[in-house]
Amino acid sequence: MPETSNLERIVSVFLRHQVEFIVIGGQAETLMGSPRVTYDTDLCYRRSESNLERLANALSEIKPSLRGAPADLPFTIDARALALGSNFTLSTPAGDLDLLGWVEPLGAYEALIKNSETYEVCGTHVRSIGLDDLIRIKQHISRPKDRDSLFQLLAIKNLRNEGSAS
Repeated sequence: MPETSNLERIVSVFLRHQVEFIVIGGQAETLMGSPRVTYDTDLCYRRSESNLERLANALSEIKPSLRGAPADLPFTIDARALALGSNFTLSTPAGDLDLLGWVEPLGAYEALIKNSETYEVCGTHVRSIGLDDLIRIKQHISRPKDRDSLFQLLAIKNLRNEGSAS
């Protein structure tokens, strides 16, 4: 039996708590077929009051800590804390987790869901950022690793376009 990935571990908890989220970043690239290897999980989440409650409950099960913060820094992640912030970089037993309420240059969950794609994760369908949106983000950020990803994503787009032309 294959080992469960960090993405699968986190997604299974989020799904159980009915959190509304979209897979973005390197894990979305992998779902699209990119050979890029990434170990962290980036998720964009809906910032509605009810979803913040569900997200807080899911996170209490995952037991995150603030990545890069002193170990003795008091940290409570509840719906209020989530509402007061937007983007969180966390460490969890299932690997690093970046939770984004706002994704440059596109915006919030509602902007990303419009062009999202569906992939199977944990035996169920999960929403992922759309290919064109992910390309826009990588072009906007333009770090060396984003330029490498952009090369892969453009190749995937070309393959998709060739497939739809035949």
